[in-house]
Amino acid sequence: MNKIKELYLKYREVIMYLIFGGLTTLVNFIVFAALRYFGVALLLTNIAAWICAVLFAYITNKKWVFRSHTADNRELFREIVSFYGARIFSLLVELALFWLWTDIILISNPEMNTTLYEYCVKLIIQVIVIVLNYIFSKFFIFTKKKKDDLA
Repeated sequence: MNKIKELYLKYREVIMYLIFGGLTTLVNFIVFAALRYFGVALLLTNIAAWICAVLFAYITNKKWVFRSHTADNRELFREIVSFYGARIFSLLVELALFWLWTDIILISNPEMNTTLYEYCVKLIIQVIVIVLNYIFSKFFIFTKKKKDDLA
């Protein structure tokens, strides 16, 4: 039991990121599926799903994953702008990959089940986006302040 606790403490941040990354992906998929069910256009659906997922991700990343504490409003603003900026970049990557895989590759195989294909592509892209977002969050957004930086 101590070994498990030791491993958890050592890898807590990664474990929490994966848990909340999975939940963020779930939020993304639920919104995506609901809007597709109601016939909303594919790209609009993806953007709406992204907006809901990013809001969820910011709150959970700040509070539970990286345990970020901002000293003042200026620092909070910097953190939010950095978070959303990184997420906009990963959204552009996501949209480019989604367009490539659904519009370009699908054209070459018109007999493919498009609904199943859309969801498979969405899942693959989400894995890529989760990795990108972790890198941005860990190294650029929720950075730990050194004592020298706080003085």
